[in-house]
Amino acid sequence: MTQEIHGTVADGFEAVREEFAAFVAGELPDYEGQLCAYVHGRKVVDLWAGEGVDGGSLYAVFSSTKGAAHLVAALLVQDGTLELDRKVTYYWPEFAAEGKGGLTLRDLLAHRAGLVGLDAGFTAQELADDRAVAERLADQRPFWRPGTAFGYHALVIGALSGEVVRRATGRTLQEVYEERIRAPHSLDFFLGLPDALEPRYRPVQPMTPTAPQQAVLDAQPSGPHTLSSIAFNTHVPEPGDLEGHANSRAVRAKGPASAGGVGAARGLAGMYAAAISEVDGRAPLLKPDTVAEVGQIHSVGYDLVARAHRSYGLGFQATAEAWYPFLGAGAFGHSGAGGSQAFADPRSGLAYGYTRRRMAFPGGAAPENERLVKAVHTAALAS
Repeated sequence: MTQEIHGTVADGFEAVREEFAAFVAGELPDYEGQLCAYVHGRKVVDLWAGEGVDGGSLYAVFSSTKGAAHLVAALLVQDGTLELDRKVTYYWPEFAAEGKGGLTLRDLLAHRAGLVGLDAGFTAQELADDRAVAERLADQRPFWRPGTAFGYHALVIGALSGEVVRRATGRTLQEVYEERIRAPHSLDFFLGLPDALEPRYRPVQPMTPTAPQQAVLDAQPSGPHTLSSIAFNTHVPEPGDLEGHANSRAVRAKGPASAGGVGAARGLAGMYAAAISEVDGRAPLLKPDTVAEVGQIHSVGYDLVARAHRSYGLGFQATAEAWYPFLGAGAFGHSGAGGSQAFADPRSGLAYGYTRRRMAFPGGAAPENERLVKAVHTAALAS
């Protein structure tokens, strides 16, 4: 049975609804997902599909959480509370252990610290708690000379930048996000989901790869002590899985800033709209110089963890370089392992958010985002 598409689009964005409907029609019968977009601060797309879903349903967004974390960092840099070219040890003296004393905050945010995980690994309880992760990483020897290369700090970058935020402000990153970003804009995107909102959470469903997809997964290089296994904490005796991490109430309650956020597509898109545009009479969170700074590519080339070409700004993915080359230079955001995608394209004024319930193959931004982003961007330019 064809799933019904719910929600609204503004005049001129009808093709986006058609593209979303065409994609949903070809998906598994139990597909659940949401798509939202703003252009110059005006909501122009707000769509969803799936039984029991509405525009306010909440999903684990995995690494799309990093966008919220580093919007906090950007605000504090803009305020002058943080300085990008100061050494991390200026804020966090204990970080100097094991040869890390020369690393700047700029390099830390750009995944250049070489501190992707622990030799001994983390427990599941530690991964739910950014303070515990940061405390243990302070004593870890980096896996490459800090600042000389880069690699995706998948499960720890939010804890590292969050500890700098805590040392500089006396507040956790999650508290600053709530006070300065989420609450003022009433965003359905949480770094720490309140108990009262638990009924709106839709637990992650595991990926169901086809036989050819499973063959691709099986052929991927792996090993118990690789940088990738350390970065994703799969080298421990009981590594768990991403679905279990997201579906843990402890993770949702604490909102670890690398991959513990919970939100709706409305919340993701609304956050990036608020970052770059006036929304409902509120001035943009970021000034033009700050927008340019965070979207500027800081690390590009061979990612030592992903073993592939990657690109990062200051805590954000460089979205045009990483995913969608038709976007404007300086677009910034972050995808998530479950398939979510969220970003701002300052040149077109576009802010985009996408969520889905079932994990997408092969991981990271779900492939359908390519066609959905293209449809939204084309309509945005035409409008």
